[in-house]
Amino acid sequence: MNQRRTFWQVVYDNLAASKLSICCSVVSMIALSVTDLLRPWPLKIIFDSILLEHELPTTFAFLQPHVESDKVFAVVVIASLIVLIAAFRGAFAFVETYHTSKVGNQIAYSLRTRLFAHLQRLPLTYHNSSRRAELLGKIAGDTAAVKGFFSDSALLLGSHVITILGTFVVMFLLNWKLAAVVAATFPILMGNIYFLHQRASTSAKKQRRKEDQLANQISEVLSSIYLVQAFGRQRYEQQRFEEQSQEYMAESLSNARIESAASRAVEITTAFGTFAVVLYGAVLVIQTQMTPGTILVFSSYLHSLYRPIRRLVKISIRLSRLQVSVARINEVLAIEPEIVDRANAIQVQRVRGSIRFDHVAFQYPNRSDAALRNICLQIQPGEHLAIVGASGAGKSTLIGLLLRLYEPSSGRILIDDVDVRDYAVESIRNQISIVMQDSMLLGMSVFDNIAYGELNATNDDVLEAARLACVHDFVLQLPDKYDTIIGERGANLSGGQQRRIAIARAIVRKSPILVLDEPMTGLDAKNAADVKRAIHAVSRNRTTITITHDLHSAEMADRIIVLDRGSIVETGRPSDLRRNSGTYRSLRELGMVKTD
Repeated sequence: MNQRRTFWQVVYDNLAASKLSICCSVVSMIALSVTDLLRPWPLKIIFDSILLEHELPTTFAFLQPHVESDKVFAVVVIASLIVLIAAFRGAFAFVETYHTSKVGNQIAYSLRTRLFAHLQRLPLTYHNSSRRAELLGKIAGDTAAVKGFFSDSALLLGSHVITILGTFVVMFLLNWKLAAVVAATFPILMGNIYFLHQRASTSAKKQRRKEDQLANQISEVLSSIYLVQAFGRQRYEQQRFEEQSQEYMAESLSNARIESAASRAVEITTAFGTFAVVLYGAVLVIQTQMTPGTILVFSSYLHSLYRPIRRLVKISIRLSRLQVSVARINEVLAIEPEIVDRANAIQVQRVRGSIRFDHVAFQYPNRSDAALRNICLQIQPGEHLAIVGASGAGKSTLIGLLLRLYEPSSGRILIDDVDVRDYAVESIRNQISIVMQDSMLLGMSVFDNIAYGELNATNDDVLEAARLACVHDFVLQLPDKYDTIIGERGANLSGGQQRRIAIARAIVRKSPILVLDEPMTGLDAKNAADVKRAIHAVSRNRTTITITHDLHSAEMADRIIVLDRGSIVETGRPSDLRRNSGTYRSLRELGMVKTD
């Protein structure tokens, strides 16, 4: 129930905000149904009252003198009503289509923005276990299915229901015996539509799963194209893709067979209904119990009745797809973010930069061993701390907790003697700049990548950060200088260039706390020297934490802590650790750094 409220609340909010559009759509829908009911009557009047000279129906009795005086003029006037009714139908259809499309697009827009914002708040543990292509499918594909239904099918469904009910009423008023013949076909028609909807729902779920698998494979291969080409696996990946595509095509064909079979069943049933009406009506005309105009009107109404029923088959398919999309959207919206602001959270402007880990422990979900155990650590404002240790020792986890990407299983993390959970999340993250091991550049210009660290940065701020990070000189050699568009994830730059742009992004932020995660990984001697100069510039007068396997880089820090299996085993100044530390010396001897 809560999941349904999550999705339908978005729909309700948009419907409430679009009352005028909905009213216009509903009025137009009703008007379309009324004009649909009026369409056969000009023909009935022409055939029965003008050509066969029967009395006009009571409703149109006031026209009787005009019909008797000039039949040609009467035919012209009555026939003109056909055009007039069609014109009204066109106008009403335009208004209905415009406003329903407006509402449908607004609902899809709200769902997309809600999903995108919600996904950004979900924990890293969720994103680490999710496939990006599948999430993209939910944001784009499923919201498009919702838009399609509300734009094209929701009011159309109501219009069809009104048309069917109105047509039945008129048919019973015209001749209840013929109407009863038509009514006898309805159980078969509704049974077909229900059967189609059930089968289509199952097929739609399978199709969406196959679509996700295809999208995931495309995303995975294209993001790993270097690996695919380097190992010569293009043919292998092509074969995998063909297999997935064949499975998707088979499911699509199965769904098409179901829809086609249901449509043909409806077509045959309507044909039998029409046959019975025409046969019985003709007998009544022969027996002078009914006029030819009445059977003509009745046949027209029969067409108006069966046409929306046939369209209900397609709407049933869309409804089944909508149900699948709603369920998939709710899967995301129902997940609660783990990191949220407390009531009265502190909006901090600038911290001094003191950091304290107070008996902090952390364990990842579905992991039996703790990533961090009883971490007690004090970092002074402006101090440069290096964290070293073997892979899996808990170094990056420590930083993730500081950034509130995760919450400690126990203990506290304090910045300026305030628990980080008492700060507003965005507010405290603004106090921290980070240079990640993967520089994570975006597919935008060099200038915009640097300014991403501070959206209000001026042109001078960006240029100053670029110079401090040793970026300026090589950027001036690029084709469009600072306007050069960087390939996705910085693919058209060297590792050292990517790292220096990431450092410039941290510099322009001008935050009091700086985190450097493996800043020297994969760099040659020249690039490493440039990056070290940039780090020296950016870390000045900031509380700096460097995570590294490179002990030579670590020894640039004021103090080093050594992590082992989630615990701090040693801490001290670099010179003290070189002389007295067993674990630290072991790391040096294992080749993590050249000895002096």
